[in-house]
Parts: sequence; structure tokens; C-alpha cells
Amino acid sequence: MIEAKGYAAYDAQSSLKPFAFGRRDLGDSDVLIDILYCGVCHSDHHQVRNEWSGTRYPVVPGHEIVGRVAGVGAKATKFRAGDTVGVGCFVDSCRRCDACRRGLENYCVAPVMTYNSLEKDKKTPTYGGYSSRVVVDQDFVLRVAAKGRLEAVAPLLCAGITTFSPLRHWKIGKGHRVAVLGLGGLGHMAVKLGNALGAEVTLLSSSPSKKTDAKRLGAHEFLLTSDGGALASAKERFDFIIDTVSAPHDLAALAGLLKLDGTLILLGVPPKPAEVPAFAVIARRRSIAGSLVGGIAETQEMLDFCNERGIVADVETIPIQQIDVAYDRMLKGDVRYRFSIDMASLR
Repeated sequence: MIEAKGYAAYDAQSSLKPFAFGRRDLGDSDVLIDILYCGVCHSDHHQVRNEWSGTRYPVVPGHEIVGRVAGVGAKATKFRAGDTVGVGCFVDSCRRCDACRRGLENYCVAPVMTYNSLEKDKKTPTYGGYSSRVVVDQDFVLRVAAKGRLEAVAPLLCAGITTFSPLRHWKIGKGHRVAVLGLGGLGHMAVKLGNALGAEVTLLSSSPSKKTDAKRLGAHEFLLTSDGGALASAKERFDFIIDTVSAPHDLAALAGLLKLDGTLILLGVPPKPAEVPAFAVIARRRSIAGSLVGGIAETQEMLDFCNERGIVADVETIPIQQIDVAYDRMLKGDVRYRFSIDMASLR
């Protein structure tokens, strides 16, 4: 076993604490990565607090990983020691189902998630990026350009691909009007990427204070969702709405902002099911759809796209010892717009 250390939650109520554990020895196709930075995703908190049920304790969160290759297996040919690489939300898949055969490992029927999952042996727990090192099969490792602020690249492995994937799938770009609901970790990336792809982007937010940042990040317009007049003026304006909000909200009202054949794309995960009156959808042949990160090839495309255009996440870098404070601030919306952990703080 390869010795590693990290921070783990031992139950659903306690603070995260230091945790020493073992990573598997390098297999023939494996890559050993020394982790440099790991982004903090809202889903980390959901899992730590068992809000989605099924959390296996102790759990080491983190699936927005950037690091440096420290070693490779005997038959691993895609990377070599010293390469800068990334790991996202999953570290393996069945490789046989229809989704895997189409390069959509993110929709695999039996994925191996980066943490709170089981390896393919169905016995060994996976531990995430709030740690010193990780061992991953080379087919699930991404190449990261070494230039730039790696702490700001790390969140692209979830927040970046989660917003890039629907933009690509629905071919959103020049000539489209797209609205982004919510300016958080996902929303700020949706604004940046939508703008970079040529779409006309409007930010929808309940916070007037977000207007200045929305424009700075690339939004062409800002609409305050609590302003009934502003929303009425935007009726049937948009081709697409990217909904990043995980708090309860009115999907029927959002649907009313869509044109004929418009699509509302759900990325956030509210705690309770939403109700949508049928006429909000059928009267204008609107669609409500969902999207979940992206496959390995699409994630690499996203990283390359962002590198070419100088796109990174807006981050606040923290030591691992401040993770509980970061969670509290994240829940209050007190971060612009993603925390990134400097894993050197473990040492």
C-alpha cells in the first residue's frame, strides 16, 4: 500500500479531521499523483453530512483535483513523472455499457466515483482529493497545462465540466440567448463559458449585489428574479436556461422565460422535487432536461478550451485546516466563487 494522509469526516455531525490511510499499489495502468490543489464543491458538503444518504465513513471528499505525476505503472504510457494532471468526479467505469462505449463514462451504469464509492473489486472504498496523493487508472487522468494558476484550474474538473457539457451537448453558441440562474461555483463558470462560446448571456439572480460581478464575468445582461416587472419583460426571451440553483425555486416561472422549443437545463439539486404545471411546458413545446458533468474526452476538451482562452475559476485558496470554516461560508454564499485547497498545507 502507498501511504497517504488527508482530512476525513468520521460521521455526519463532526468536523473534518486528519486521516491516515493507504492507497493501492500501482497497477500496470495506474498513475500515482501528488495532489497540489483540490477544489471544494457543494456536493462535498452534501456527502459529508449524508444529505444524499449512503455516505460511507470515514469519507475523504474532493473531486476537483490537480496534481503532479509521481510515478506510473509498468504498462502506463499516457503520462510520465512530472506531468501536470487532473482528476474529476469519477476514477473508473464499467467500460462496457452503452454510455461507456459512447465516451459518456459520466453516465455509466456502474461508475467508480472519486470518493464515497467502491473500487471495481466492490470492497475497497475510494477516497478523494482532500489528501496528499491518489492512484488512478491512466484512462481517467486528464492532461492539464502547467502554465497559469493551478489552484484556479482545479474547480474546472467539476464546476467547469458540469457547465461546459450542456453547452456543448445542446450546441449553445453564437445566435443563442442563454440565461444562467444563480451566480455561484457553477453559475460563474456557465457565464464565462457561455460567453466564450459566443452566446448572449443573461444572469438571473435574487441578489442585486451580483450584478457587477455578472458583468465582469461576461454576462451581457442581469435580471433580478425578485423584480416582477423585469421578469415579465423577459417572457419568452431565451433559447436555453442553465439552472445551477440547489435551493427550492419555481421552475414554472423559469419555463415562462423560454421561447418556443426552449430548454431548461437542470444542474442544481434542490432538496425536494419541484412541481411544474403541464401547461408551462406543453403550451410552447418547451423541454426540461438535466445534465451531469461530462465524459473523459469531453472533460479534456473543456480543459484545452479553457487553456486556449485563459479561462479559470474565480477562487479563494485556503489551507486544509480551514475546511469547516469554508463549508460554513459556502453555505452562506460567502465565497467568490470557489474555494481551492492548497494541499501543501497537509505537510
